[in-house]
Amino acid sequence: MEVFRATNPLSWTTSISKLPSFHFSPNSQGFENRRFSLWCLSKENEFDPSSKGNQMVVSITGATGFVGQRLVQRLHADKHQVRVLTRSRSKAQLIFPVNKFPGIVVAEEPEWKDSIRGSTAVVNLAGTPISTRWSSEIKNDIMKSRIKVTSKVVDLINDLQPDTRPSVLVSATAVGYYGTSETRVFDERSPSGNDYLAQVCKEWEASALKVNKDVRLVRVRIGVVLGKDGGALAKMIPLFMMFAGGPIGTGKQWFSWIHLDDIVNLIYEALLNPAYEGVINGTAPNPVTLGEMCQNLGNAMGRPSWLPVPDFALKAVLGEGAIVVLEGQKVLPTRAKELGFSFKFPYIKDALKAILSS
Repeated sequence: MEVFRATNPLSWTTSISKLPSFHFSPNSQGFENRRFSLWCLSKENEFDPSSKGNQMVVSITGATGFVGQRLVQRLHADKHQVRVLTRSRSKAQLIFPVNKFPGIVVAEEPEWKDSIRGSTAVVNLAGTPISTRWSSEIKNDIMKSRIKVTSKVVDLINDLQPDTRPSVLVSATAVGYYGTSETRVFDERSPSGNDYLAQVCKEWEASALKVNKDVRLVRVRIGVVLGKDGGALAKMIPLFMMFAGGPIGTGKQWFSWIHLDDIVNLIYEALLNPAYEGVINGTAPNPVTLGEMCQNLGNAMGRPSWLPVPDFALKAVLGEGAIVVLEGQKVLPTRAKELGFSFKFPYIKDALKAILSS
């Protein structure tokens, strides 16, 4: 079957050996005056997750974010079709230029339904970053951005006919669901906390749970994602350059982390493997205290680890958002381990060494 590139793909359920090129007028269903071409899915080649050779069609919200960019790169490298659901076409096209990412579809909100229709899977990562300075406006946006996008995606999926509906929704949430503690150990069976981030996560997940029961839902509660170019670590490294690389605060707080490659691999596996369902903690199997994390970071950076980084230094950068680092929880990926997921970076020392040498 001949495949044509598409700016806004349409899905078909019958085999077509050859397709003409189409030209839509400005008044045709609101599309811009541009050339479109079509990806066609034949019924005999419908996605079967048990077959490694089959190609997925994955629609992704939050694709321009820290985790989303790496996920898009992974899916694209493995020849899967990616549809970026965005509020800003220009921003997405800058991040995913057509010369480096040929075939990727960029869809703004009015086109999301057409993109989700015929997708085999949807990944929902959208939300205002929490590793930033919080204000009352930012806190409101942290909550609303997650619930609004998740609810929209779920409604669009539910409005589709069963034969054009994605088979799986992987929706991000966070370990903030459990609240904070220096003594308790949390896994997927643990109850929720009562603080602000726990409330955000509860409402975030509640929105995802409204998806049609025919759709396999995976809720990934993500820990602190470690990578060089984003997240909390990118903001901590300059502090370690200014000070001596010691612990932040008391150092006794738990730090439930995961390497960027591992969270991407976990989401990828959740798309492919029908055994992945329900809540899965996206954290490394060996959480550390913040003191241990900072000592390893200092060592990896070649900085001495004797002078603590004061709380006020981190709060100056993150404001109330410093709670993500200064207060933590010990979260174990029990379900991922039960499913046999293999962590590339189970230990903080190896993860930081790989990040800082990249």
